[in-house]
Amino acid sequence: MALSPEARSLAARCEPRVNELARRMAREAFEELPGYAELPDDVKDLEVAATVRHGVRLFLRRVSEPDLVQPGSNRLFRERAAQRAEEGMPLHLLLRTYAHGLYALWQALRDVAGPGEEGALVELADVLLQSHPGIVGAVAETYLDERSALEAEQRAQVRSLVRGLLDGMVPPGHVLLDQLGLEGPALVLALGLDADPAEGPVAVRRRLRRLQTALDHTFGVEVLALLEADGGRVIVPKDCPAPDDLAGRLAKAGGFEVRVAAVRTAGPEEVTAAARTATEILRITRACGIPAGLHRLDDVLLEYHLSRPSETSHRIAALLDPVAGRPELLETLRTHLAHQQDRRATAAALGLHPNTVDNRLARIGEQTGIDLAAPRGTALAIAALLLRDAVDAS
Repeated sequence: MALSPEARSLAARCEPRVNELARRMAREAFEELPGYAELPDDVKDLEVAATVRHGVRLFLRRVSEPDLVQPGSNRLFRERAAQRAEEGMPLHLLLRTYAHGLYALWQALRDVAGPGEEGALVELADVLLQSHPGIVGAVAETYLDERSALEAEQRAQVRSLVRGLLDGMVPPGHVLLDQLGLEGPALVLALGLDADPAEGPVAVRRRLRRLQTALDHTFGVEVLALLEADGGRVIVPKDCPAPDDLAGRLAKAGGFEVRVAAVRTAGPEEVTAAARTATEILRITRACGIPAGLHRLDDVLLEYHLSRPSETSHRIAALLDPVAGRPELLETLRTHLAHQQDRRATAAALGLHPNTVDNRLARIGEQTGIDLAAPRGTALAIAALLLRDAVDAS
């Protein structure tokens, strides 16, 4: 838009007042904004004032020499927005400084205008209002990008600390762990999801966000979670038990059945061991065909004991070698044990006739020598399944 000579002349009269105007904005006009007074003096007198000077001179250039205004003219505004984001200044405060700056510049133009220059003022107001959205858009975009990058960096650091603590790579007394808020008792969870392996990355991310939200709401605190497509590990930084319906809540949020193993700890020094125990509980429930749900150590105490490796472990695991090539027999055995050796419940779970279950169990007994009708045989079968699973998982 071509400006009249009167408008350009009016704007030029503000040129000698640029420094004064910048100081007045930085020290007076912005002081009424909530939170601005807390900024350091050097930020106000140097960075804010310099940004105001740049903004006023950019406006004057748009008026006097619009063809010389370069596409990168908002670069300083972007740099300042990134700095303010890094320092933690609220976005609303940052944007309000630009709105106040616009108004202060308008006041300066109005102050130097004389009678009969109302039309020139209207022209300059058009320039101000046309340029302001581009500046504010650049500032908001850069601020949000910087905050997003900073938050992603913080999340990555927290995840690294949580992973290090769970894996025993970060000692419990490490100074960085103060960021996690782990001071007293905590709850450690291991999660297993029977998710669709063909699910796309976007769907996975959405599900993990829903699971995180469900965990946070359940425990009333932001839990420290390392979640992946098929499960993960969680630290709840407070002394509270896992609710009995936790697996159901997570299944509802995630859309798949969820196995949850829960172990309580007395302090950060026990987190690593608790994570190992929770992971082992999860493995045992899968190996034994125990239905998805919430599981504690007491729920699988015998199975946990039987699955501990010893000098005879390989011999016990080898008892099932004769049927290792028959996955349907191993699955029948696993399901039969999980259903308390109820042949009809086993048949229903597998979609088989009870006689088929009987035939498969008899075949297992004939080929392995394990008497599944005797308590000792049942214990041997459980131990063999668990130990074979441990070898496969290692």
